[in-house]
Amino acid sequence: MAEVEIGIGRNARVAYGLDAVGIVPSRRTRDPRDVSLGWEIDAYRFDLPLVAAPADAITSPASAIALGRLGGLGILHVEGLWTRYEAPEPLIAEVTDLGITAGPAVANARLRELYATPVDPDLIARRLGELREAGVTVAAALRPQKVRALSAHVLAAGADLLVIHGTAVSAEHQSRQTEPLNLKRFIGELDLPVLVGGCASFSTALHLMRTGAAGVIVGVGSGLGDRTHETLGVGVPLATAIADAAGARMRYLDESGGRYVHVIGYGDLRTGGDVAKAVACGADAVMVDAVLATAQDAPGQGGVWPMNVLSSDLPAGNWSPVAGTATLEEIVHGIGAPVGATAGSLAGGLRAAMATTGYATLKEFQKAEIMVTAGRP
Repeated sequence: MAEVEIGIGRNARVAYGLDAVGIVPSRRTRDPRDVSLGWEIDAYRFDLPLVAAPADAITSPASAIALGRLGGLGILHVEGLWTRYEAPEPLIAEVTDLGITAGPAVANARLRELYATPVDPDLIARRLGELREAGVTVAAALRPQKVRALSAHVLAAGADLLVIHGTAVSAEHQSRQTEPLNLKRFIGELDLPVLVGGCASFSTALHLMRTGAAGVIVGVGSGLGDRTHETLGVGVPLATAIADAAGARMRYLDESGGRYVHVIGYGDLRTGGDVAKAVACGADAVMVDAVLATAQDAPGQGGVWPMNVLSSDLPAGNWSPVAGTATLEEIVHGIGAPVGATAGSLAGGLRAAMATTGYATLKEFQKAEIMVTAGRP
């Protein structure tokens, strides 16, 4: 990997975002109807490599069910408003009204007040039960610091997948204040697949894979109004982060004797072209947030905010207004969307990109030739 000297005695790697990457057509094209977008984790197969981010403005029980029926995966955040309140919809509408009339700072303050209400274990069981009754894969997310306190309730509710998700998650958290979570021991004691992230480097992805995780979420400091890069200076361009994690996957595949760990790219992915480039860089699937928040039927009701607003010390995200005229189904598949309502369907764009470049499966598409536009790191 190329390095540049940023000053005497200090070098830095050159990294690339998805906007700098282009996919090179191969010697063949393919009928889009012959392209498969399917992928699977453990025993769970999905028709689309689209995962809705575990954030209250993106994924409610209803939207997780809707995306599951469209072929994707919705992840419900167990620390969200849906497990703190019987009826969070009026409260979300209140936050949106405050954001529009009084500004994001006031909306953020109200959100922090709402998140101060404790999580209700009965609501965890009820919300996840709604997903199970609907017949979709039941995925639940927790922050690493809440795994000990809440994971038993998630397991008791019969989750199919557990997601341990934070701004930056490591396999070796050190603390002299509290006993850190031993991810390897915790995952090893579970009977269900676990997805872990975010991460953004080869070494971190490899260490997370060694914990026994079924998948790693790659992406730090981008998407959903996240201000991590601005507030903390932490963040890696997504194309390079995904490629590094894919390299870690190959290393771990060799050292584990053939155990494949899925890479899920997470960032400011808004179009089918963004999804296609993420897969071409090595992702098995992508986690999507802001574009889903623009749906008319999105849980955020015209607003979006990252779940790191839960951090009382340094919330690195803001409530932001969003607007759109398309539905979730139209954003995913594009069928019936009004002209100009969406930048193009996520699944349709990916399928067309694979057909145009001649690839039939996501695994094949990960081997597509890619180029970088000169002068655009």
